[in-house]
Amino acid sequence: MPDIDSLPELVGGCLCGAVRYVARGRRDRAYACHCAECQTRSGSAFAMMLPVAAAGFIVKGETRSVPQEEANGIIAALHVCPACLTRLYTENPLWPELVILRAGTLDDSTSASPAFHLWVQSKQRWLELPAGVPQYVTQPTDPAEWRRLMR
Repeated sequence: MPDIDSLPELVGGCLCGAVRYVARGRRDRAYACHCAECQTRSGSAFAMMLPVAAAGFIVKGETRSVPQEEANGIIAALHVCPACLTRLYTENPLWPELVILRAGTLDDSTSASPAFHLWVQSKQRWLELPAGVPQYVTQPTDPAEWRRLMR
């Protein structure tokens, strides 16, 4: 992995422009979640997530925090723009050092390709996943497995 100081900033925001963010420093590998909740919230076949360092994450504008119960029972904070309701990022108490961005909110999301796929038991039947990319029927339950996948 390159030196984190040499990584370019990631910039993004909501649809209406009321909330903007900059992510500097460490970032982990993007992943796709195919769970029914992500499909419903995104209105699509899956949601793309990109973990970034919380210490280098700066938000301009106000967000609305909505509690979200994760599959493991943890309550995460989902942040949306209060004006256009774009889902921007999530903060999970299991990962206080990370912010999980919705990769589609990046100004340039072309380099965000999923390194692994979660909840493929709920995946749309018409969607074919690339060979060789790790797939999980649900999601890892062991935090060490999560860390290994993300890094």
